[in-house]
Parts: sequence; C-alpha cells; structure tokens
Amino acid sequence: MAGPGDNSKVNKAPRDFLPLKKAIANCVRAIAQDSELEVAFSNDRSALVAGQARLPDLAKRATAEQLAITRGCGDSLALRRACHDNKVHNRFMPAGQNARAVFDAVEQARVEAIGATRLTGVAGNLAKMLEDRYSRSDYRNAQDRADVPLEEAVSLIVREKLTGAPPPKSAAEFVDLWREWIEDKAGDQIEALADSLDDQTAFATATRDLIAAMDMADELGEQDPSQDDADDEAADDAGDQTAERDNEESTSSDEAEAEESEARAEEQDSDETQAVESMADDMLDDYDDSEADSADDDLRPELPFSNSATGSDYKIYTTAFDEVVSADELCDEAELDRLRGFLDQQLAHLQGVVGRLANRLQRRLMAQQSRGWDFDLEEGYLDTAKLTRVVIDPMHPLSFKMERDTIFRDTVVTLLLDNSGSMRGRPITVAATCADILARTLERCGVKVEILGFTTKAWKGGQSRETWLRADKPPAPGRLNDLRHIIYKPADAPWRRSRRNLGLMMREGLLKENIDGEALLWAHARLMGRPEQRRILMMISDGAPVDDSTLSVNPGNYLERHLREVIENIEAFSPIELLAIGIGHDVTRYYKRAVTIVDAEELAGAMTEQLANLFAEEGQTVTNGRRARAG
Repeated sequence: MAGPGDNSKVNKAPRDFLPLKKAIANCVRAIAQDSELEVAFSNDRSALVAGQARLPDLAKRATAEQLAITRGCGDSLALRRACHDNKVHNRFMPAGQNARAVFDAVEQARVEAIGATRLTGVAGNLAKMLEDRYSRSDYRNAQDRADVPLEEAVSLIVREKLTGAPPPKSAAEFVDLWREWIEDKAGDQIEALADSLDDQTAFATATRDLIAAMDMADELGEQDPSQDDADDEAADDAGDQTAERDNEESTSSDEAEAEESEARAEEQDSDETQAVESMADDMLDDYDDSEADSADDDLRPELPFSNSATGSDYKIYTTAFDEVVSADELCDEAELDRLRGFLDQQLAHLQGVVGRLANRLQRRLMAQQSRGWDFDLEEGYLDTAKLTRVVIDPMHPLSFKMERDTIFRDTVVTLLLDNSGSMRGRPITVAATCADILARTLERCGVKVEILGFTTKAWKGGQSRETWLRADKPPAPGRLNDLRHIIYKPADAPWRRSRRNLGLMMREGLLKENIDGEALLWAHARLMGRPEQRRILMMISDGAPVDDSTLSVNPGNYLERHLREVIENIEAFSPIELLAIGIGHDVTRYYKRAVTIVDAEELAGAMTEQLANLFAEEGQTVTNGRRARAG
C-alpha cells in the first residue's frame, strides 16, 4: 500500500484528507479481496470486526511517517481478512491462556509475512506500524524476561525468520532477552514454519509443535478437526479480534446503526419515561441514609457450598497483604470528583444510548411489578366489597382476596468488574458508565445493586513474592500476588452517595492483574450474607485470569483451572444465580449463562438484556406458580 508521499513531509497547513482516505480504503479492499469491506477512520485503535476495518484517523498536520503507520494498520487488517480463516484458527486453538496467546501472535505474524514478502510497499508500512506500536508499549525498556509477554517476542522472531526483516528498533532489546531461550527450545520448529506459510492448516499444526517445544504441551488441549459449524461460527466474531495484539477495542457498525435506530424509536416514549424517573427520584430523596451502611453484619445461615471444589490443588502462599477496600479509601474526595468528571466527559456521547437502554429495562421491570389483587379466593383477606352477598344470602360463602406478589421486592444484584490492565482505556470507561446507570435504574425498580472490582495491589507479585523470595523460594507456592478487592457501591448505599466512587477506575495505575477465581468467591461470599431471597451475580471481564508472578512458578493453566472449579461449584451448589459477559473474550466456555461481545460499546445492551431476561424468567415462574395454586 505504498503510495506517493512516502519520503516527503505533508504540507504543514491543515488539509482535507478525504481523497487520501478514499485511496487508502480502496487499497485495503483490494488487498483484502473484499469490495464490500467497510473502512472507517477513528481515534480508537485499529480493529477488524464483521464487515468493517477501523483505522487510526489522520491528524490535521500528519507527517509521512504517520501516514505510513495508518497504511500499515490497513495492510495488517486487510491481510488478516484475505489470508486468515477463523474456522481453521479456532479448530487448532490451544486450551491454555499462554499457549493461546502465542498461537494468536504467530498466526498474525504469518498473515503479515505473506504481504511483506510479496509487496515491498506493504513491508515498509508494516514495519512503520510495528515500530510505532512497540515504541509506545510498556515493556520496550524491559530489563528482565518476566517483564515481557512471551508471545510478543515469539511473534517478532517468527516474523524475522519468515521475512528476513529484523525486529523494530523499539523492540530489539526485549526480543534479545528472550531470543536465546526461544531459539534453544524451538529453533527447529520456527525454521519449519516457512515451509507452510501459505497453508494455514499446516502452519497451525506446526505452530502447535512450536508451542509444545517451549514446554507448554500441557496447554494445547484436545485438537478437534471435526468441530461442528456452530462452534466455528461462534468463533468467527471473536477470531477477527486477534489482529489486535493487546486486546485492542473493536466496533461493529451494523449493530451500532441498529442501536441508533432503536434508540430513535424509543425517544417517542421519553415523556412517559421522564415521568417514571421523576416519581422514582422523589422516592429516592426520602431514602434514609442511616440504612446505607454495609450489610456485611446481616449474615444469612450457611447454605451447602464449599469454597473450592473437592480435590482442588489451588493454594494461596499468603493472605497477609490482601485487602478489601472501599473506593473512597484509595483517594481523597477532591480526586474522586475530578475522576468522576473525567469519566462523564469521556463518554458523554454514550450516556444517551446507555440511558435509553436502561429506561427500557426500567419500563419492563416496572410493568412486571404492577401491583394487583386476586379476587374470589378461598383464603386471604376478607373482601368487604362482597359482604352484601352474605347479607342477602347467608348460605353464600365468604369471598377473600390476596395481593399479588411483587417479583423484585426482595432481589439484590452484584456487578463484579474486572479491573485488570487489559481493561485500560475504553473498556473500563464503558464498564464504569454502564454499571453506574444500571445501578440507578435497578434502584428505582426496588432492586438493590452492589458494584465491586478486583485487581492486584502490584505488578509481578508485590509483597507476597518478596516474602516468598526471602523464604528461599519454596516450591509450588500457589497464588503469589497481593489481591485488591474494591467496593465501589455497597448494596445498601443509595446510588447518589456512591456515584463518584466509580470514577476511581479512571485513576492511572489502579488497573493491574486479575485473579478471577478468588474474586468470584469474594463476591459470592458477600451475596451469601445478604438477606434477600433472590441474589444475582454478574461478572464482566475481558479475558481469562492472568498473574505473571503466580503463573511463573505454577502450571500455565493454574488460575484458569481454579476459575473453572469455582464456577462449577457455584453453578452446581449455590442458590446464587451466576452470569457473565465477556468483552472480546469467549466466556461461554466457562459459564453456563454467558454472552460474549466484541466491542466494549455493546456492553450496555448486553447487560440490560441479560438482566431483563433473568427478571422475565422469574416473572414467568411467579405467574405460573400463582396459576398452579389457583387451579
């Protein structure tokens, strides 16, 4: 995709890039061999989803280098579209998190190598793109292998073998940290990859051999060449995302247009919605703040549930440095106010869409909560309006009435948000806003909401790892990091008192690593202590559990295996209803009730739809039960 202007500066005066954008879009379609591919330019990271390729927008005073970076992103996505088959990729995908990351990165190196070896201009653009990516990465100045993801080094060494191009200057140092180890373990396997560059199936098989050679054979899992089409199609949406090497965000224009169309239709009901909101806000003003204290002391009798599955080998080296902390304890009030303002500013355009979805959920819940009476019953409250029948005819039986059950009168929902580093940027911003608006909506409907977050106190193990090192590194230490579990909004606190706490997620340095299994146990334990009859736990995450310190001294699937055990235990034995939403990560293989989205901006719709379905099922159960009793 090289073109005029590669070696010259763009005019310093602001200019109209529309003709250039059209030319870039046409090149992307040509390389992708897809004339219907939609090409969009935005300030978000590049991504390929469904029928759209999203590229970085051009600055008003863009340089030739910046243009090459944008063209490189376009070339990368176009090659992914033309040379990659999601069904084949999914069929050979390893089961373990670390092996899967290497598999994805090597496949992306393959599709980019195909273009780089055939088109000189594409090779130059891709080189500029990679140089820019790694110059802005957190590990470009790494001093130790533990500071650099293995998959990044492997992909660049594979690229070097396939194309002959050295790693970008900004990545050379960290590649050299890994090079000797990688080439010693899997040098022959990397050399063999060039023989199957144009055959994705053969290349995938060779990549699995490479992963096994790097001591990750236990993460490969079962290879299923006969996987049914349903699983393949489910993987298509998620598969396109592997063009983003660090969980880059993605956008589906088709679904966005559908949401906007639906939103315009719902605006016609805005007057009714505002009336409902006004009434609900008046009720909230009467809320007694004294009832807003944590409900941790209101313990519920223990129900059959164990904290870990029978036979689990999961261990914790030490809990001495773990903490459960309220959001307002991590920074002062002024800082929380500033961060909350920043959150509102970042997603001002999304507030309307999310608000309309929340209003729709509110109307559905309010409709199901409409109070009423059942008459002509054999027991209940005496129906005094029909006493005249008894006066007229003493043989006439008395008539009773009973108020219908209010479905959500005794319900609590916990939103558990992944606060890991991979959520940084738009995903955590959207998650915070959606949680905030849904908490307000459900509160108006009489449903209590708790918002929790989970991360670690430090990268690479923190004080737990230091303690382990001082103890001469005893083998198999188990979890080796300091947990930080954050309470953004207790279930009994009113929304207006906790609103600013969600701004904490915007704080630089808060988001680190994620240990999902223990976070689920923590949130579950809090719900078990609640007095409500119905309790719902919703997990929102963008990936499998990852903690470099723990995984460096335990099997590669150690945290993931524990997460599966916890989920199975909750789903099998707990009265709490568990559901999950994965952002760009397939969580349906962990949870029975789950949905996966490919773009953070789909989160609002997924959350409201999942909760609405849950409440609708409960409403149907109550209605059927009442009919059965009447019969």
